[in-house]
Amino acid sequence: MEEAIRKADVLIEALPYIKRFHKKVIVIKYGGSILGDEKIRTGVLEDIVFLNFMGLRPILVHGGGPNISDRMRATGKKTEFVEGMRVTDEETLKLVEEELLVLNKLIVKELDELGAKAIGLNGKEDDLIQVEKKKTKVDLGLVGQIKSINTELLNDELKKDKIVVVLPMGIGKDKKTYNVNADEVAASIAANMQAEKFVLLTNVKGIMRNAEDPNSFISTLTVDEVSGLIENKIVQTGMIPKVMACVEALNGGVKKTHVVDARTPHGLLLEIFTDQGIGTEIVR
Repeated sequence: MEEAIRKADVLIEALPYIKRFHKKVIVIKYGGSILGDEKIRTGVLEDIVFLNFMGLRPILVHGGGPNISDRMRATGKKTEFVEGMRVTDEETLKLVEEELLVLNKLIVKELDELGAKAIGLNGKEDDLIQVEKKKTKVDLGLVGQIKSINTELLNDELKKDKIVVVLPMGIGKDKKTYNVNADEVAASIAANMQAEKFVLLTNVKGIMRNAEDPNSFISTLTVDEVSGLIENKIVQTGMIPKVMACVEALNGGVKKTHVVDARTPHGLLLEIFTDQGIGTEIVR
């Protein structure tokens, strides 16, 4: 009986959040090694289906870095990164798109099997993600900088109660396909859709002041504090683009952003529907 009451208490705690976020857009970025772990993936997708049935409008943007790197190694092609971005020639672009399409279809299939209606959208089609070639000191090849997002297309699918699963490729005015960083795609979609929340799923607890000290976890950060943490090398390497994606989303009008450990069972639901949350929230 006590267990049943405890479960009811959890549902009641979630009620104000369910009411507040009804029909609101939430953008979730999911990628890296945690996308390849079937058990973690099933838990994450269950949470997204739950959000959908609770009346929220989830958009899932997925990466696929480890899969792409594995595929490139298998074909004997060298992987080169500059400031976290993959140098992309035509051959690499073909491999990137092939691997992302496999992942996109898998995610859509698994969401459908969980009882939701899902649709996969390739960013290069229907002018969903319009880009120009990214200008950097080192030529990255076919890597795109986002110019605009076709929000009408996204809204049309969300109004049909579909979970939208976006593959991060872009199309240029030159009609060329470009590889686009998934964190950037997710942040840009969140800003353009004026999302209520932007959630980055990772394989770490959140942001720590000291990676070796589990008690140094930071539950809330402001945009101003982020700059200091990067300057002092507290936030570094792979976490920098994630944190900067949160800042970009906030600057674009997103209400709140979150960095959440996907390995925590139902971490997404705990972050959104409970008073405590479990990840690091970054706010204005």
